Amino acid sequence: MAEPALQDRRITEVLATSTGGVGTHVRSVLPALVGSGAAVQVCGPRATEELFGFTGQAAAFAPVEISAGLAPGADARAVQALRRAVAGDDLVHAHGLRAGLVAAAALRLVRPPARLVLTLHNALPEGGGLRRRVLEQAERATVRAADLVLAASEDLAENARRLGARDVRLAPVSAPPLPPATRTRVEVREELGLVDDRALVVAVGRLHPQKGYDVLLDAVARWSADQRVRPAPLVVVAGDGPLHDELAGRIRAEALPVTLLGRRDDVGDLLSAADLCVLPSRWEARSLTAQEALRAGVPLVATRTGGLPELLGAAAELVPVGDAGALADAVVRVLGDSAHAEDLAAAGLRQAATWPDEAATAAQLIDLYRELLGPPVPPGT
Repeated sequence: MAEPALQDRRITEVLATSTGGVGTHVRSVLPALVGSGAAVQVCGPRATEELFGFTGQAAAFAPVEISAGLAPGADARAVQALRRAVAGDDLVHAHGLRAGLVAAAALRLVRPPARLVLTLHNALPEGGGLRRRVLEQAERATVRAADLVLAASEDLAENARRLGARDVRLAPVSAPPLPPATRTRVEVREELGLVDDRALVVAVGRLHPQKGYDVLLDAVARWSADQRVRPAPLVVVAGDGPLHDELAGRIRAEALPVTLLGRRDDVGDLLSAADLCVLPSRWEARSLTAQEALRAGVPLVATRTGGLPELLGAAAELVPVGDAGALADAVVRVLGDSAHAEDLAAAGLRQAATWPDEAATAAQLIDLYRELLGPPVPPGT
């Protein structure tokens, strides 16, 4: 009987601060990695273990406080903590540039060093100046240090190749299935205060500048003034983050029909009650929200950015980034044409059926690890 693919290999998954897609992805692949025979641990901030429960997936956990932003003193401590955690490992897989930067520095202090895999989930944030230059230098050094760079979208892959990465491959990140809805559409709408046939528009994601919620509010103001849309749809946003107070203040000041719901664990219920999902992001690789909406058969309006065109194809209305007028027009068009909305929903289900599922994503990762590490070493040799 053949040995499991990663029998007795020691593998560590590393992530920085995460409240969404990266942590969800790491948790989703752990059962398959453990099932492949590997001894698996996760290293990241304590808050990620509290939120995602990696140890509940049979992985060990070692706290390494890697923040979302550059912090030289904290980073030096994180490098030392990770160095101790990965001593003797065969392979370290860092998820995201921040985790990759710390992992590459830690492995330079370990002998023999483990193989380093880096997954790029996000592009560098917009902006210029000294901070941008530092991030660009860190990105170049990190992708060059990795034995293998995995990119969640083709634009990330092209950038890694341009920066000199040795081996770059596209590795789509799949959204784990949402839990089934526990409430009916009517019950969810009643809880949100919706009456009659007023439309419900759902957005899901962290309240962060990347997600483009300022543009969404501009669009809401436009369609709320549009006499073709009566009553104006209610927009609910599931997510928390640093822009909460700013967005809430604007919603109050302009009396916009938007409700910030905070972080939710009932996204499946919200999507089951939605007439439309909207994703106004400035950039996305392979958005979990977009995947969840299409799988749920909910029409989607999203921005034409990053990996979204290749992910969604013709199964969503795509608009230019930052264009509130185009976003408003697309939402009004879908909500005002039930046949078009039904066509989008059906196209979304067909498109979703072409994506690799969670099992296929994990299997691809195991194959890549096996390629880097070679076959298991027989006992006693």
